Amino acid sequence: MQGQHLISQLSEEISKVIKGKDEAIMMILTVLLAQGHVLIEDVPGVGKTTLAMALGKATGLGFRRAQFTPDVMASDITGFTMFNKEENRFEYRSGLVMTNILLADEINRTSPKTQSALLEAMEEKRVTVDGAVHRLPDPFMVIATQNSQGYVGTFPLPEAQLDRFMVKISMGYPSVAEEAMMMMERLGENPVNDVDNIMSAEQLQCCIDEVQEVEFASGLCRYVAELSAATRRHSAVELGVSPRASLAIMNAGRAYAYINGRDYVVPEDIVRLLMPVFAHRIVLKQETRLSRFNIRSVLEDIVSSVTPPIRGKR
Repeated sequence: MQGQHLISQLSEEISKVIKGKDEAIMMILTVLLAQGHVLIEDVPGVGKTTLAMALGKATGLGFRRAQFTPDVMASDITGFTMFNKEENRFEYRSGLVMTNILLADEINRTSPKTQSALLEAMEEKRVTVDGAVHRLPDPFMVIATQNSQGYVGTFPLPEAQLDRFMVKISMGYPSVAEEAMMMMERLGENPVNDVDNIMSAEQLQCCIDEVQEVEFASGLCRYVAELSAATRRHSAVELGVSPRASLAIMNAGRAYAYINGRDYVVPEDIVRLLMPVFAHRIVLKQETRLSRFNIRSVLEDIVSSVTPPIRGKR
């Protein structure tokens, strides 16, 4: 597949700015090719916003940043209708969502009403304002960042909102060597300004189309369905994953295989993606949260309980 080389170049270009975070870059590219959305949760200042900005610049797509604060209104995101006196009619004024890549910065600092304004856009790639439907540009992707829930002045995202995100990842702190290198680079101009445009929107669309050709065997469909069902009946889980999660891991698996130079998905891809795709969709029972049992250990338990399909068997 011709586009795989371009994606490799895209990854290298973003790595010029984000040091030592190859896994985070891999995940965000996986979501981009799978036409999903990503939630990045971490402490402030570890490069969440920089990663999103570097992706927007390297892909050459339309990019907008929404800084979510308690006073941001839903109409700021979706747009609004305004009466034009000269033409004696109402006109639609687009909001920040009318772009290819929307950076929803610190999404959990705004009110639930404003958070919910993104639901239709993320699921159906459109917004409805005063009864009129407006299609979003294609491709469309939301990269949302949020601080850890322990920070003051945040509104936890409800399960319905979390379910719209294909993956949830964490950047983590850099190593001492990586942090020192970052400081040296920031002595001059901001490295984000040096990010080159690697591909056009048309080339990216070709890559997305090629991902749709990646084989996902029927045995893997059964495997994913059994993993999803296992989350719903696990003794430590109050709320398991929805069928949307099964579709998400299927689409992410095809994109992940594509990035890794394959035209077929293997069970190892599914296991690798289980944590970023499933973890934020699972709610543990109250008594489980008070014990040492966490979501990672639940997913490890589930993986060990479900037999993967035999490779090469459909």
